[in-house]
Amino acid sequence: MCLAVPGKIIEITQTPAAKMGKVDFGGVVREVCLEAVPEAELGNYVIVHAGFALNTLSEREAQETLDALRELGDIEAELMANDLEQG
Repeated sequence: MCLAVPGKIIEITQTPAAKMGKVDFGGVVREVCLEAVPEAELGNYVIVHAGFALNTLSEREAQETLDALRELGDIEAELMANDLEQG
């Protein structure tokens, strides 16, 4: 399964090839291509998949998405624990 994850743009640069940015994913910072979101500005949240920002979203939308991903992780961990118990 592939997921697109929200992150916050903390730096924007224009390289000869593309508009790029550093995006913070909860403390993990990655270089991301911003060409598909020309309207993106410093401090905006973007949805990123495979190193490419796909669209911008509000801080509220980003937080709701992150909360849902955490909840899915908790559910998955609980299911795996139950599988181990039932053995």
